[in-house]
Amino acid sequence: MPDAQERAAEAAREAARSTLGSPVLFAVVWTSLASGIYFSLGVVADHALGLTPLVFLIASGFFALAAMTYVEGASLHQDKGGSTVFARYAFNELWSFIAGWAVLLDYIILVAVCSFSATNYAAAFWAPLGRGHVETVAAIAVIVYVAAGTMRGFQSSRARRLIMIVVADLVLQLALVVVGLAVFFNADVLTSGIELGSTPKWSDAIFAVGVATVVLTGLESASGLAGEVGARSRDLKRLVASSTAFVVVVYTGIAVVAMTALPVVGNATSLSRNFLEAPVLGIAKSFKQDWLATSSTYALAAAATVTLIAAANSAMLGLSRLAYSLALNRQIPSALGRLHPTRSTPYIVIVLAALLASVLVLPNDLDLLVGLYAFGSLLGLTIAHASIVRLRYTEPDRRRPYRIPLSIPVAGGSLPLPAVVGALLSGLAWISVIVFHAGARFVGMGWMAFGVVLYVVYRISQEKPLLDRVTVPELALRQPARPREVSYGSILVPLMGSPLDDDIIQTAGRLAGEQHEDFDTEEGAVVQALWIIEVPMSLPIDARLPDGQLERARAALRRAKAVGEEYEGVEVATATIRTRRAGAAIVDEASRRGVEAIVMAAEEPSRIRGGALLGGRGGPRDNFVGEITKYVVAKAPCPVILTAPPAHDMPDLTAATSTPA
Repeated sequence: MPDAQERAAEAAREAARSTLGSPVLFAVVWTSLASGIYFSLGVVADHALGLTPLVFLIASGFFALAAMTYVEGASLHQDKGGSTVFARYAFNELWSFIAGWAVLLDYIILVAVCSFSATNYAAAFWAPLGRGHVETVAAIAVIVYVAAGTMRGFQSSRARRLIMIVVADLVLQLALVVVGLAVFFNADVLTSGIELGSTPKWSDAIFAVGVATVVLTGLESASGLAGEVGARSRDLKRLVASSTAFVVVVYTGIAVVAMTALPVVGNATSLSRNFLEAPVLGIAKSFKQDWLATSSTYALAAAATVTLIAAANSAMLGLSRLAYSLALNRQIPSALGRLHPTRSTPYIVIVLAALLASVLVLPNDLDLLVGLYAFGSLLGLTIAHASIVRLRYTEPDRRRPYRIPLSIPVAGGSLPLPAVVGALLSGLAWISVIVFHAGARFVGMGWMAFGVVLYVVYRISQEKPLLDRVTVPELALRQPARPREVSYGSILVPLMGSPLDDDIIQTAGRLAGEQHEDFDTEEGAVVQALWIIEVPMSLPIDARLPDGQLERARAALRRAKAVGEEYEGVEVATATIRTRRAGAAIVDEASRRGVEAIVMAAEEPSRIRGGALLGGRGGPRDNFVGEITKYVVAKAPCPVILTAPPAHDMPDLTAATSTPA
């Protein structure tokens, strides 16, 4: 049955990949790109004034660097979560949490700001939607609609709608750039209001650069679909090139049109003074021809409203996947990531995010929201860039369907210069947001401090390490809350190929069976049985194994699966690992798999040292000896449970030999 379930699950994943192809990546990324200009233009212009086009051009460079980083990272580790996943493999769980918690703030802010801005664009059709209590109620209604849609889950039909929205909006924005440049462009008007250091102030211009990076969260949303999207290497390269071109042309083009249609007068621009919450409508209403002003106003208002709601949907989708990843890895309480029994979506965290977003729209302060947004975006981006740089050295041989170009050999590795530059620039921009924006400084830092305290307290209360990965089985997030936490949801068992195997598998099965009793279900925890092959230094690590040795491994794994799955609700997953050192391999696999316990034999040290599975007479016991057990106990990232039969029952393994390899 478990084999059939595994095949069915894999078939479902493959079906998802064929359904959610590379166009979904474009749709999710471009939805955020297309919507960002609708709410960021006014805030950026309010601070950067005549330098607004230059600020967006610089932000386009930020985006190009970020796109390369996120695409390489998502293709390298196809887990849900974006920068939090990159940081997990590059650094540790604490840095992974910091990145995820910062981006979680971004998602909540994006839901709030998109919902708030959507009502202001919809006010072109009914003015009360853009002011007072009606504006607030309408924004909250959008948030509720978005939350309900996310609880239903992401479907292929929704992806197709996203693509249609994005294409229509892209065409309309490009038309606005072309027509606007033809009607309004005047180089003298564009530069006449600029006095460096005064209009605008350097502090405002620098802060505006940070704010202009608001489009970057689309990359996080797309990264959250990693593992579910079947995109080839050329598709990923096309995504980087096309999305960067979109940002450069549309964002910079619309900024040029805006600052010539509504130029700086008296150290201010009408774009921010009169159209801060719906700046693109300010451009449309500046056309002198009534028919053009009216038609473009209604067309842009409709497109902006739909696109902003779609962007809020994408943000809530990204938030739900990120929160699920955080809960699955015990970075936030598992109860927050609990899945809906029929929809399999993290409904609790979606409801909480909707409540927080609703609270954030109450002050009607777009400048505060966008400043907070830049805080989280830049922090997550800085960690993402740094993670990709480190992964080039810690995982140099891992397959990368997409590699950042312009990499140079440094210190025995390949240093991606765009990621290095991106880390430095985004880090400096993040510092500027903290220095020049009080709201981002206090609210943003308060959010991060609360998150770190939550993480530390939760890990300590669960008796889990702060820096190592610890996972819970997905099943635990599908059950009703229970008073007691799951003890061991995932157990690693290294096999010895001897009669001792049954004993340690039975011990693991009993522990998993006790865990299973906490749930009203037919499924339970996973026992991960590993047969570890020590390859001597005299042979390549991928040397061909003798048929007899392979059959011995298969037999041991089959036996482990049969014995372990005699316990109700226990599933045994099997694997074979090649290594130079068995003890180090056990510890590494425990860390990589995020298991919560290791169960292994506590046998006495063997009199035969250095026995090899390739080329020697040493039997299995020769390789799982006392020294290996001591190494695992000393280095393991989780509890190690030692088991052995009574001494008088111990088989005389010293007389046994294995088939020569």
